[in-house]
Amino acid sequence: MSELIRVQDLRVVACGERDEVDIVKGVSFSLQKGEVLALIGESGSGKTTIALALLGYARRGCRLAGGVVQIGEHDMLALSESQLQTLRGNRVSYIAQSAAAAFNPAKKLIDQVVEGALIHDLGSRAVLEAKAIELFHDLALPDPERIGQRYPHQVSGGQLQRVMAAMALISDPLLVVLDEPTTALDVTTQIDVLRAFKRVVRERGATAVYVSHDLAVVAQMADQIVVLNGGEIFEHSATAPLLKGPAHEYTRSLLAAARPDTTIRPPSDIAQDTPLLTIQGLTAGYGNKNAQGMPAIRVLEDIDLTVRRGQAIGVIGESGSGKSTLARVVAGLLVPALGGLTFDGEPLGGSLSSRTNEQFRRIQMVFQNADTALNPMHSISTILSRPLKMYFGLKGAALRERIGELLDLVRLPRTMADRRPNELSGGQKQRVNLARALAAKPDLILCDEVTSALDTVVGAAILELLRDLRQQLGVSYLFISHDISTVRALCDDIVVMYSGHKVQAGTRQAYAEAPFHPYTDLLIHSVPELRQGWLETCGATTCQTLPPMGPKTNVPGLCTFLSRCPVRVDGLCNCVAPERRIIVGGSEILCHHDSAELLKTQQSNNLTVAAYA
Repeated sequence: MSELIRVQDLRVVACGERDEVDIVKGVSFSLQKGEVLALIGESGSGKTTIALALLGYARRGCRLAGGVVQIGEHDMLALSESQLQTLRGNRVSYIAQSAAAAFNPAKKLIDQVVEGALIHDLGSRAVLEAKAIELFHDLALPDPERIGQRYPHQVSGGQLQRVMAAMALISDPLLVVLDEPTTALDVTTQIDVLRAFKRVVRERGATAVYVSHDLAVVAQMADQIVVLNGGEIFEHSATAPLLKGPAHEYTRSLLAAARPDTTIRPPSDIAQDTPLLTIQGLTAGYGNKNAQGMPAIRVLEDIDLTVRRGQAIGVIGESGSGKSTLARVVAGLLVPALGGLTFDGEPLGGSLSSRTNEQFRRIQMVFQNADTALNPMHSISTILSRPLKMYFGLKGAALRERIGELLDLVRLPRTMADRRPNELSGGQKQRVNLARALAAKPDLILCDEVTSALDTVVGAAILELLRDLRQQLGVSYLFISHDISTVRALCDDIVVMYSGHKVQAGTRQAYAEAPFHPYTDLLIHSVPELRQGWLETCGATTCQTLPPMGPKTNVPGLCTFLSRCPVRVDGLCNCVAPERRIIVGGSEILCHHDSAELLKTQQSNNLTVAAYA
């Protein structure tokens, strides 16, 4: 079989003021028709740069300096810009990481899906719209006949990502480039999107290059894997042998980061019995309030939570479960409608204006995206100096020395103090983000998805840093994530939230084996395993084919997980509100089922302690 895609000795350089620096250094690989090749590596390894070169494109400040990129009969590096424009979105298509940033919010989805094909004159609007609807069916989008009439903000992130796939596939391209298409999605949505992508790629015989830093995701999609580091290929192999026995030490480090070390435990001697933060009966939301003071959109309902001094509590759940809203309430960025907060035995006001400067100092927040959290116009020194001046009045030599100490704490060289955020890697920026919070010498740090935007190696390093800082400083964490494996690597206790309700709470050990709340079971089984074929076998534990429960599912007070629960009982779950109960292992759950009933269904999923410990 002849090669459909051939990359030979590809070189890409970054153009400086005086000289050029190689950022892709003689990369070569090939694909047969219908194959999927994965490009993996840490941030800065050259994955996306190579993927964009397949479209004959280099980002600003870079240049395609040499080599061959052959797509079918087209040598992409030898074509003019006008010739490349006839191929992009036609013979070569691209699926970006963030569909939300790629779509025009003012245009309907169907118009954007067919737009490129119309520009390339691949058919009439009627024919192309019919083809788009067929793709919507294949990609398992809801209401495929009418979803195209919606605007981007009217569909979920996972649905929008699949609409982008339809846009890329509508031209029947020779090559589809998928650039981290599931990185920004929560674990349950990721399964749906991966399953849809894989089915369509296989059924349509598409040839694809999949860019990712997540080996567990790549294992579900790729026939072969290219491991990159510093713009060079360190290893190139078929997927199965690479996962079983990687040849290069760097590949082994990626595998180790993808398989969390089950021997690591959070420090056991840090947490004290003294409550630091107490939340009682918390209800909060957004929108106009009614006469009773309740917001139009309730995001949190009746939340009780206690964080002890030196304790790390993980809060997990899908997007929209209320995790970040909980952090915003604790930070004073959202006033609760009901309930109260106390901090170190004193009332904690719901609004910023009702809090003391000392309460401001003692509660700090580290945001998910360091790119938007750090001012790009300021140096790292200026960013870190602000809380030091505001809370402690430091200046001069004392200020410079404390900035150096903070950089030491987060394991950054002191020479970085004079750099700006755009001169740092993603992991380095997140360390600065953390150092700014530590500058206030807080007692509680709210960590909102601080590793979700990072590759697995950098994310693991940030988790290790957080664990060491907790041991060193005795700080408490409220750690928000959608990944239970990440939370279990850092936290003492774990709270599972769904649709604004606390559906399970217990120690990390309680999440090692069944029984769980049915939603917790779904989350655990949604974390990709590092083996081929997992995607095909995980369907038994997800909620893809549940029958409708009838008209009573929206009755206030009923279980919010009702419509997705695989163990719901008609006549009970859709009629009576669940109560909180303690199950085997010590967790508290919000469910009608007891331990024995949950064990019967969940042990059949072959859940093992080793997989999630």
